[in-house]
Amino acid sequence: MDTQNISIPILNLNTEKDVSTIETLLAEIENLEQFIVDSKTKSISITAKKLPKVLPKVYDALKQNKFEINTVQKTYPVLNMTCASCASSSQANLQRQIGVVNAEVNYGNGMGKIEFIPNLITPEKLKNTLNNVGFDLMIDEKINQDEEIEQLHEKKYKDLKNKVIYALIFGFPLFIIGMFFMDMPYGNYIMWALSTPILFIFGQQFFVGAWKQLKNKSANMDTLVALSTSVAYIFSVFNTLFPEYWHSKGLHAHPYFEAAGLIIVFILIGKLLEERAKGNTSEAIKKLIGLQPNTVTILRDNQQVETKIEDVQIGDLILAKPGEKIAVDGKIVQGESFIDESSLTGEPIPVEKGINSEVFSGTINQQSSIQYKALKVGNQTLLAQIIQSVKNAQGSKAPVQKLVDKIAGIFVPIVIVIALLTFVTWLILGQENAFTMALLSMITVLVIACPCALGLATPTAIMVGMGKGAENGILIKNAESLELAKKIDTIILDKTGTITEGKPKVQELIWLDNSAKDILFTIENNSHHPLAKSITDFLGDEVNLLHLNVEDISGKGLKSNYNNKNYYVGKVGWIDELNIQKTNEVNQLIDSFSNKNYTISFFGDDEKVLALIGISDQIKSTSIEAIQSFHEKGIEVWMVTGDNEFSGNAIAKQVGIDHVVANALPNDKMDIIKDLQKKGKVVAMVGDGINDSAALAQADVSIAMGNGSDIAIDVAEITLIGGDLTKIDHAINLSKQTVKTIHQNLFWAFIYNIIGIPIAAGVLYPFNGFLLDPMLAGAAMALSSVSVVTNSLFLKYKKI
Repeated sequence: MDTQNISIPILNLNTEKDVSTIETLLAEIENLEQFIVDSKTKSISITAKKLPKVLPKVYDALKQNKFEINTVQKTYPVLNMTCASCASSSQANLQRQIGVVNAEVNYGNGMGKIEFIPNLITPEKLKNTLNNVGFDLMIDEKINQDEEIEQLHEKKYKDLKNKVIYALIFGFPLFIIGMFFMDMPYGNYIMWALSTPILFIFGQQFFVGAWKQLKNKSANMDTLVALSTSVAYIFSVFNTLFPEYWHSKGLHAHPYFEAAGLIIVFILIGKLLEERAKGNTSEAIKKLIGLQPNTVTILRDNQQVETKIEDVQIGDLILAKPGEKIAVDGKIVQGESFIDESSLTGEPIPVEKGINSEVFSGTINQQSSIQYKALKVGNQTLLAQIIQSVKNAQGSKAPVQKLVDKIAGIFVPIVIVIALLTFVTWLILGQENAFTMALLSMITVLVIACPCALGLATPTAIMVGMGKGAENGILIKNAESLELAKKIDTIILDKTGTITEGKPKVQELIWLDNSAKDILFTIENNSHHPLAKSITDFLGDEVNLLHLNVEDISGKGLKSNYNNKNYYVGKVGWIDELNIQKTNEVNQLIDSFSNKNYTISFFGDDEKVLALIGISDQIKSTSIEAIQSFHEKGIEVWMVTGDNEFSGNAIAKQVGIDHVVANALPNDKMDIIKDLQKKGKVVAMVGDGINDSAALAQADVSIAMGNGSDIAIDVAEITLIGGDLTKIDHAINLSKQTVKTIHQNLFWAFIYNIIGIPIAAGVLYPFNGFLLDPMLAGAAMALSSVSVVTNSLFLKYKKI
């Protein structure tokens, strides 16, 4: 074997300490002959003979020690897979390629998620790798790729349907003759003529697939089908052409053309039903894609121009009439309307939007025409990101699936061994028809033992679960977090933007003298303070804007002059500094506002306080309900906030949280999670800000509010679109239902094989003379796959 040399780029290889750390890691890896770690080029040069075996260990060591390999992650459709072993085989082939850091191929949705180093391997090479073993990779990333995949699926389904119809046309008379008229003149030759096109025309795919697997020194479902049917067919041809061989031994030369042909018929029917059911599991993606219009009306030179959605550019001015879908993400520049955002947030009440309000692709304009400026187009829109996240999530594998994949990978060789042992056993123990019994039992074992049900058990449930979550405003990024969510026993909540709205509002404004409303409105209207807008919004339209000069007094508030009289808005502590009269009523109101945890501002002139303003961040309407549901599930709830202790305790008391940590810095949140994890807790962190990102990364399950920062959403494994905490309860329920469905599927898939294979091998024959017919074995195998997929589809109709 030739020695090979490659260079691995490392993004965060910066210091000599990093160099030393990596050198220590690489020194412990076997068969690694030579390596050079260079911080200047930010790369590792590696030399080894067994490079494909060495590289996975190198990648794992680097990742475990937080060194970032400069990789690209892509999700491509994998074509021509026929069973779970195909997914295992194609995945193994991809992972063996130098430059591929990780590969996951999912039989359930036909997608391959591949992480690779672009300067070592290209998508074209990955495609060629799979082509060589009978599969294909769709690497052309077109805008309409989903439509193309859908067309391929429809074509495959249509071709399969035609094969089933023709196979049935030939199979029905084959069954009648084989079962009832086998002794008719030339009956064997008629059955030979009927079974041949079933096997080698309508069932050609199984033999082609088996041959490609054989060339690659592997085996899959095609191998089992091709072996069983070809053995039965060849045995039948021999019996037809040379019946005297068996007659000389005192045996009847019975052909099994009907078994060979009808096995193919039943398996084709099962494949057809499976293909149809698998199509139904991706309905959520289809619905999400359908939310985006195909065409859009753009305004150019005051003219309305209809154009394709893919031709929209950032900055284009777009017209949305009542009833039309918003095409891309943007900001309203003209008009007001109500927008139905239920497709993204799950909230049924339309949202009022005006100038400068954001609008999102896939939502529906309801009331009046609006014009909006395109800010995000194509794959950058919120809807496109949701679609991609759902695809990635549906393509990811739950931990239980990785075990199933290993089983599926070794299942076919084990079955072939069992089939051969069955043949030898009956050949030795059988009596006058020993050879025939041995042959039929071997064929039946090969037919019944297809691992399709095993391979479909997890991915179909994951796909349906992910889709159901997306439809309900719960965006789950990977299967692992979906599986883990049911185990959550501790939830840590941030306060601002998570429990509360994150938008301070005036709760109370009490006038002691309301003669200067216009002045207060004008002063606040000229301010850039975050709380100023809440005051102007509260005062509403019943005031007039005056012409005033407003002065910002740093750390205290705002000052203005009107009709030779000074007016002030600011912190209550400023009142004493200005020597403004503070009456008992004013003191009582300040105490009252303080007890309610308000941020307090005053409005006054040189002589007296004119008004007191109480502002607070309002608790979300669903927060109390959500926290109560957590307690009912036995989940411990913490609130960890950067706000002061008084404010934190006040909010916690209102919503029913027992554990409060205030004045927490971002690293404090992370440390609290670590401490809880050390105690064996499964911790979910819920946050919405950049300051929550470290804690989100540390948590077992990380949940971001959809109205929060992009960084928090990127880090989190689950995003709640709309920011409703009750959706966490729904996510936990969804997790329980999905995992339960997976366990049901795996139970039936394993039980089917545990019971079916021994019966097919003939264990019942010594007791009651029962031998399973190969045709019935084919029907049972098809039924097992369909039953697993159907059980997964029931998940769509369960309430979360």
